Amino acid sequence: MGLNIADVSVVYPAADGRPPVEALRRIDLSVERDDFVVALGASGCGKSTLLNLIAGFLSPTSGSIMLDGRPVDGPGADRSVVFQKHALMPWLDVIDNVAFGLMLRGLPEAERHATAGRFIDLLGLGEFRRSKVYKLSGGMQQRVGIARALTCDPRLLLMDEPLGALDALTREKAQELILRIWHETGKAVFFITHSVEEALFMGTRLIVMSPRPGRIAHRFDLPFSRQFLAGAPAREVKASPEFIRLREEVLRIIFADEEAAA
Repeated sequence: MGLNIADVSVVYPAADGRPPVEALRRIDLSVERDDFVVALGASGCGKSTLLNLIAGFLSPTSGSIMLDGRPVDGPGADRSVVFQKHALMPWLDVIDNVAFGLMLRGLPEAERHATAGRFIDLLGLGEFRRSKVYKLSGGMQQRVGIARALTCDPRLLLMDEPLGALDALTREKAQELILRIWHETGKAVFFITHSVEEALFMGTRLIVMSPRPGRIAHRFDLPFSRQFLAGAPAREVKASPEFIRLREEVLRIIFADEEAAA
């Protein structure tokens, strides 16, 4: 059944003499298995608020959020979040960071290490499983964070600008890795980014959100991630006329929204 967001609005109450803030208005969105839905928009459009609602960190002012037919009324093991700042425990090695959620569930060490090890290998970190995470590069640390999120076997993977702090080359490699992991695991993904090129390359669907109050102003079905996974080189995909045309269309939308909000 997947994720179903129906007519969701969020209004933050008045505080410190300031009026209430309408963060989101009447959001409708569905995310099914094998979907890779990317949210894009200018700062302040409500992308992170929407992700926090799906994660269960916030509650909507109105409307409903259902996952597999059950209401989302708080955090749960069926959803995992990967943040821009990976929030790893520097005193633990890679395998114990990846297995941390399983430890909280009370699984025996051998079982949780066996499960974590599969995802460590999948993320190309096998030779570093006993390394302290503070010794790893930023890109490798982010891979540890992704492995940890996958180890808990979530129904839905939520990613809040997970590549924003990486250099350009590492970011491109990480995009390709995440797409391969998504393809191999079959997880549904909701992904936030500020990069139009990243959004177009990675998503199967793109939602472009308007400035506050955040609304889904435009929706696009995207073929580019599946072209890459079918064997087309990433740079060839990103240099194709259709990719460039759509990139310019989305940029025009975002620039127009920013000018209208100024």
